[in-house]
Amino acid sequence: MNRQDDMERTFAALPPVGGGGFARTWWGRAWLKALEDTALDGQQLKKGRKHARDGAVGAVSVLPGRITAVVTDQDGTALRSDVLLQELTDEEWDRFLDMAVARAGHIAALLDRDMPPHLVEDAAAAGIELLPGIGDLEPECACDAWDHCPHTAALCYQVARLLDRDPFVLLLVRGRGERRLLDELQIRSAARAAREERADGEGDGDREEAVVSAGVRADEAFAARDILPPLPAPPPLPGRPGEPPALDTEAKPAPGVDPAALELLAADAAARAHRMLADALAPGHEDQPLEPELTPDQDAVRLAAAAPDGPSSWAAVRLAVATGRRQADLDLATRAWRLGGTAALAVLEGDAAPAPELLARADALLAEAWEDGERPALRASAPGRWTVPGADVQLRLGGDGRWWPYRKEGGRWAPAGPAAPDPASALAEAAG
Repeated sequence: MNRQDDMERTFAALPPVGGGGFARTWWGRAWLKALEDTALDGQQLKKGRKHARDGAVGAVSVLPGRITAVVTDQDGTALRSDVLLQELTDEEWDRFLDMAVARAGHIAALLDRDMPPHLVEDAAAAGIELLPGIGDLEPECACDAWDHCPHTAALCYQVARLLDRDPFVLLLVRGRGERRLLDELQIRSAARAAREERADGEGDGDREEAVVSAGVRADEAFAARDILPPLPAPPPLPGRPGEPPALDTEAKPAPGVDPAALELLAADAAARAHRMLADALAPGHEDQPLEPELTPDQDAVRLAAAAPDGPSSWAAVRLAVATGRRQADLDLATRAWRLGGTAALAVLEGDAAPAPELLARADALLAEAWEDGERPALRASAPGRWTVPGADVQLRLGGDGRWWPYRKEGGRWAPAGPAAPDPASALAEAAG
């Protein structure tokens, strides 16, 4: 987040609230006291509280000096309402920052989303009023009321709930966003540490300037770690992968460069990145195993399976040539990939026998999968493969213990469906 982006925050509309007060923190209650001491008509405040409780206040935008929201009346009329609060001057901000750096507890409290009374008291002693007082919350509403109306009152009550959660909302209205404020605190903390070191005779005359302009020592940066903001929330997942740039231009490509192939690879990279982001944002993603790294042959099959025009596309034809496969072999491989990725491809192309313990368990499952007299004739045609004579169907055992259905097509064995946990289900799939 850059400093410019940090100067406006928008909060989604808060849900309706039941009984009880709007503010739990002392600074949230101080905000409401400023409203209630300023408004001349208590009935307007009462209506505003009801609007806020009913969820009539829409998304709240917070900027330096201004808070804005759309408030909906009971008759459905939507009105823009603003509450203005005087920004602090640059000179006042300088005094506030110097005061905050002088007491490390102030910074730690802000990072904990707390605003202790002594922070506000120290600021007031420096001539800086953080919290609003009587007359400081200035209303502006599309209903043309000259005093606080139900709409601006509802907005103030809703802002009290936001302040409870994050006192940086108040500091933003006063003129400084969180990122900018923390950056300035970090610089001043480093400069203060340099001055103290110089006072002890360990620095030199240009130390402070060097700290500000050329960075800080590693131990000083580590000491200032507590004033760094938390990491931002993960990015939202886009609805679909981004579109790669079109390479069909008037300029001729360099020798050996195929624009169509580059566009295919770019689109594939975008799709994989989108899927990886979806996996990373899913609950429990940290417990999921990492995807195995693909060999060049496996990746060629994956690309052919994802080709927009299917296995007969120009991309699949080129991939078949590049990997030394016949087109018919690549067709079978892409079919297996779509059914089960690397596991299905290994069952199609692998000649290695399953582990002895898997074969022993498979024999037991074959014996138990059907009732007496219902088991079809099965002939072991290879390790981990059982064929039904005369039926052109086959069972294959994968390295993970799952059963894969196969069917003979044009004299070749082809995958007929996804894996099943038991041989009877897989055989029924193979029989179609």
